[in-house]
Amino acid sequence: MSLDIIAFALGALTAGGGTMGFIKTGSIPSIAAGLTVGLLYGLGGYRLQSRQSYGLELALLASIVLGGSSIPRALRSGKPVPTVLSLVSVFGLLTFGNAYRKTL
Repeated sequence: MSLDIIAFALGALTAGGGTMGFIKTGSIPSIAAGLTVGLLYGLGGYRLQSRQSYGLELALLASIVLGGSSIPRALRSGKPVPTVLSLVSVFGLLTFGNAYRKTL
């Protein structure tokens, strides 16, 4: 699967998850974080698809931001939502980090 499709999928997943978090609990931070990270993934996917610069870096940044916010919460609380978000971020870190490493 190509990197742009992965970035679009992760963007839809995170934006949809943030929206669902807002609908279920009324959490403004959920929708703000979900849409922000989803936008970063989506913009990275678009730039990868159109072969513009910094697409890979944007997708990697989205994974770093997502991991930075969800991994500590998952370790502290053990709740399912932060744990799933942590797994999504680790998948993104491995996928986009490995692709970035190959460009060096």
